[in-house]
Amino acid sequence: MLDPRLREHIENADYLRLADGLLSLSDFGQLKSQAEAVAICLAERFGDLGAPATPNASEPQDRRDAGFVFRGLPQVLEAKTLKRAQYYLSRTRKALVETRTNNVNDVDLNRWHDYPGLITDSLWTISKRDASGSHTAGYWGNFIPQIPNQLIQRFTSAGDWVLDPFCGSGTTLIEAQRLGRNALGVELQPEVVQLSRTLLANEPDDTGAQIEVVEGDSTVFDLRAALEERGSDGASLALLHPPYHDIIAFSDRPDDLSNAPTEEAFLELMAQVLRNVFSALLPGGHIGIVIGDKYRDGEWVPLGFELMNVARIAGFSLKSVIVKNFEATTAKRGQESLWRYRALVGGFYVFKHEYIFLMKKD
Repeated sequence: MLDPRLREHIENADYLRLADGLLSLSDFGQLKSQAEAVAICLAERFGDLGAPATPNASEPQDRRDAGFVFRGLPQVLEAKTLKRAQYYLSRTRKALVETRTNNVNDVDLNRWHDYPGLITDSLWTISKRDASGSHTAGYWGNFIPQIPNQLIQRFTSAGDWVLDPFCGSGTTLIEAQRLGRNALGVELQPEVVQLSRTLLANEPDDTGAQIEVVEGDSTVFDLRAALEERGSDGASLALLHPPYHDIIAFSDRPDDLSNAPTEEAFLELMAQVLRNVFSALLPGGHIGIVIGDKYRDGEWVPLGFELMNVARIAGFSLKSVIVKNFEATTAKRGQESLWRYRALVGGFYVFKHEYIFLMKKD
């Protein structure tokens, strides 16, 4: 049976005193029985508390705290000694009164278990793209929204600025708006600028973030000056999803990077973009470059790693190489058997991945 004083703390949503009450118990058996009774009482009061809250949830704080306490109790119940059980309770107590971040993002490291959706491995297996809200797969060559969502959560805080020099249909900007980050996107083609603006206008704005798409060529567009005009000292994160050279021709414009005459010319143009981005980033800022490799005359061309090296020359240090799978491109969808046959005949492997090069401005 739950101690009436502990029940009162639950009813008053006073979880700090609840933790103190459990910590005051010096008998190991009594501590475990009361911890079990607390878990039952919390479940009866709030229902399902097993799933951690998402970082940007609008859930009431008392329920978030109740869930956090509830999810910490199994460790107490599984502890083999009183000292270990008290350690787990002390850690829970500390997290109720203290927020600890790494000064790069808003992730509360005292409650790191509450972020199960954040990927920390270097292999990203994401089978289905997020199609919620204004997100669409209709624009040829856009990346899945989960990529900017993950990187924005990991490498920015609310109110920071995010840059996208290859804005396309605005996938990054939609995610930035959802997460309360300001964002500036630059797009070469005026009709695509209008598309991204339309999609952003159709996306509910619950955060009031400053989001803007401008027409421009990111090899020469002054990103730093554009941020300063908007009252920013610099961006915390830049996400780059450039053309994979000539795999997809996005337009017939000569200044379109997908029309660069050679891979060397493509990489030199990208070097200009990267130098431009470097100047617009805050010290300690990050970039994520999303790119894949290509075949040329039957030879695998490591375009991704060549571009990563260009970024290192531009001044960025390499933090991680993430491999992200994809099941099928638009061009190959429904033709898996044909591509398998071609691979067997031609002695090659069908592309099923792309890279995310996470880099930092030191």
